[in-house]
Amino acid sequence: MNILLTNDDSHVSPLFHLVIEFLKPRGRLTIVAPKMEQSWTGKSITRFSNLHVEEIRIHDHAAYCVDGTPAACVNLAIYHLMDEPPDLVVSGINVGLNSGISFAMSSGTLGACFEGNIAGIPGIAMSQELERETYQKWNRDRSFEPATIDRLRAQIGPLLQRVAGEMIPADDPSGDPVTWNVNFPFNAANPCELVHTTLSHTYYASIYKQAGDHYRHDLSPFHKDSRPLTDDAVIRDGHVSLTELDIRNLGRLQGAV
Repeated sequence: MNILLTNDDSHVSPLFHLVIEFLKPRGRLTIVAPKMEQSWTGKSITRFSNLHVEEIRIHDHAAYCVDGTPAACVNLAIYHLMDEPPDLVVSGINVGLNSGISFAMSSGTLGACFEGNIAGIPGIAMSQELERETYQKWNRDRSFEPATIDRLRAQIGPLLQRVAGEMIPADDPSGDPVTWNVNFPFNAANPCELVHTTLSHTYYASIYKQAGDHYRHDLSPFHKDSRPLTDDAVIRDGHVSLTELDIRNLGRLQGAV
């Protein structure tokens, strides 16, 4: 299988490195990641600045580093950097959840997969719930405590194996051009289930805070949709949420084929 891997947290993210380790023995892996963090960029495309591509190595694996959005990385990879189109686009693992309608639409992690869907390629977007202190440390220091990485590695490894077994076909890589939005809980239940969910009706309010004569990104508290079988409810209960997102259904008339 030919796999294209990207993310929106840049190539330095420790969670991105975990996925590289997992995917390397599972197919022909091409890594094209943003040079700088591109969170909250959705499916935006880099247009008014030039894209520069740098060849780097991550975990002794060749990779491309691009100063553009995740969606731009995917488009560039498919049409310019890869010898043939990928069978699958994998994005993540994102630092923080991407659950609920408003966050799914804003996520650069999902935006990368949506760009692949436009090219007819299925995608898997993965995100990891974190405790507030851990998330704040990432925002402040661009790193995790070693104990946090060890804990997440031990928890994510078996869950990745199960997600791959369900979503990455071993013999026939072809599939519908949909994106599976996968969210891992921080404290996994025992046993931890893979649950097919719907996007919760979770909406953020203000995402900016005034700081002197300007405004900066600062997400206000918001209420999560806790209805059964929504992604937020399933993650809250310690299980992995799997939500199928099909961009072909956007704007479709009810009952239309």
